[in-house]
Amino acid sequence: MAGKTLTRMDLSEAVFREVGLSRNESAQLVETVLAHMSDALVRGESVKISSFGTFSVREKAARVGRNPKTGQEVPISPRRVLTFRPSHLMKDRVADGNRK
Repeated sequence: MAGKTLTRMDLSEAVFREVGLSRNESAQLVETVLAHMSDALVRGESVKISSFGTFSVREKAARVGRNPKTGQEVPISPRRVLTFRPSHLMKDRVADGNRK
C-alpha cells in the first residue's frame, strides 16, 4: 500500500507536459485552483469535481469523550471537519486498480 504520493509539483509538471504552459504558469495554475477550492471550503461551501468526488465541511457538535487509558471523561469541543466523498466512477476506477 505504501506507494508514491502525488504532490503539487507533480500536478504542475503534468499541466506543463499536457497543456503546454510554462513551468511557472503551470505551478501558478495549480496554486490558483487549490486556493479557490480551499477558500470555498473555508466559507462552508462544497467543492464538487465531476467524476472525481465532493469535498465538504461538516460541523461536529460538542460531545463527551473518554480517555481510553484512564477512563476519565473529557469534553470534546465543537469543530469543523473536512470530508471527501468519492464519485461512483472514482470508486469503480480504484476498485478496478485493485484487481490488476
